[in-house]
Amino acid sequence: MNILVTGSNGQLGSELRQLAPQYTAHHFLFTDVAELDITNRAAVRTAIAEHQAEVLINCAAFTAVDKAESQEELATLLNAKAPQLLAEEMAAVGGRMIHVSTDYVFDGTAHVPYKEDAATAPVTVYGRTKLAGEEAVMQACPASTIVRTAWLYSTFGNNFVKTMLRLGAEREELGVIFDQIGTPTYARDLAQALLRIAESEPHPGIYHFSNEGVCSWYDFTREIHRLAGITSCRVRPLHTEEYPTPAQRPHYSVLDKTKIKQTFGVSIPWWADSLRECIEKLMSDM
Repeated sequence: MNILVTGSNGQLGSELRQLAPQYTAHHFLFTDVAELDITNRAAVRTAIAEHQAEVLINCAAFTAVDKAESQEELATLLNAKAPQLLAEEMAAVGGRMIHVSTDYVFDGTAHVPYKEDAATAPVTVYGRTKLAGEEAVMQACPASTIVRTAWLYSTFGNNFVKTMLRLGAEREELGVIFDQIGTPTYARDLAQALLRIAESEPHPGIYHFSNEGVCSWYDFTREIHRLAGITSCRVRPLHTEEYPTPAQRPHYSVLDKTKIKQTFGVSIPWWADSLRECIEKLMSDM
């Protein structure tokens, strides 16, 4: 199978690139903005044709949640219009698209894990543009698969885990929000799930993927520090209102993963086990 990956220099794309050599039956073309402008239809059409792409895994997005509040036009271009263009071009060659979305399509007011058919109600520019992207992709290429995820981190790029490791080493005390609940997602686990979907018989629709379990950002930070052996930094719980941001964060963004496990046979690790794996890799590279 010929698989085209966009946004391949980000956290998720980098994990896909690292996993690709294990999938010897497939041919991968990894692209980022330098290799492929996903807003340029002619360039996208050429890349799909030259690679004879059968599946396109779209990891490209405008993910700066706070910046999106003041850069709505750019967020719309990258999160809604570009995915629509990619989906239209894949549909034109009879291919399918695997598109990554977000928990921000929900308003975060639930108290039980969100299923795929739960009512969407984004309260941020980022969430609205990602929801628009979902709708555009499914309309343009009904054979597509949407995978929503949350709290993504990796050994690659900038992310919460790396920030907490750095701040834990630099500071004696650190305040972290305790009243926002979700599930950390190791990008490597998500990448493996996306490749499983790519290899499987098509089952179009929306799916949820994060690691198993539930925690707050405060709990997450405490476990990051514990696994890294950081004992000199006291972590203090904060209320959301003590740490204001331009974009509103969901108070509850736990995703129900039953559908993806049943449909694709995906095995999902507990968040703390995957975090341990990630931190061991980070520390071995230091």
